[in-house]
Amino acid sequence: MSNFNSDIISPENLVYKKPSTLTDTPLHYCPGCGHGTVHKLLMEVIEEMGIQNDTIGVAPVGCSVFAYHYMDVDMQEAAHGRACAVATGIKRCFPERYVFTYQGDGDLAAIGTAETIHAANRGENILTIFINNGIYGMTSGQMAPTTLEGMVTTTSPHGRNVKEQGYPLKISDLIAPLPGVAYVTRQSVHKPANVRKLKKAIKQGLEYQKKGLGYCMIEVVSNCPSNLKISALEANKFVENEMLPFYPLGDIKVPEVK
Repeated sequence: MSNFNSDIISPENLVYKKPSTLTDTPLHYCPGCGHGTVHKLLMEVIEEMGIQNDTIGVAPVGCSVFAYHYMDVDMQEAAHGRACAVATGIKRCFPERYVFTYQGDGDLAAIGTAETIHAANRGENILTIFINNGIYGMTSGQMAPTTLEGMVTTTSPHGRNVKEQGYPLKISDLIAPLPGVAYVTRQSVHKPANVRKLKKAIKQGLEYQKKGLGYCMIEVVSNCPSNLKISALEANKFVENEMLPFYPLGDIKVPEVK
């Protein structure tokens, strides 16, 4: 017979619970993928801020295309790469709402490069959650703009050759200098300490939006065990040893204190 006593559980020592802002729909993501963790953190913050009924999310094509099944907030689909353009229209029609986009690297940094950069340059008062796993996850693992030099993918079987395919694109560093951008940070979810830092960053981005400071982007360096064809544990080591040296974590731009 278990000695477990449910009476000892309190908000102070509770380790895990599912936020009410996540639906009961089982996630379709591969085991070890970072998307599920980021979904939970985003919905936790929205629950804790009490803004569930005031939030609108935009999810385009990619692994996150079914985000509306999981996030119990108003959601809008967007064509591939166009999430920032759709979010711009929503925010301008409903300026009092919290508006976010949830995008992968193939979507945001390839077909959606123009929409992303121009929304940032205009200072659109929205938050972008940008999942960077260095590969096209949904469509069998092609090379993405963020794929590392020498990294093997289905379309770079001998590794990314920068003389032929160019260098990996650091999209967060690219948009940070734009005057319309208020906040850019790069985080990860491959370790518990990093999960906590990401949650803090998400809350910060939404609070900056409430203040009307401009465009905010949170890049999340994640993994793709299925397309890397390695275990989830090995994929987290890949993030630590291969991705983070090129995509270092931390704040890239924060609002100036006036």
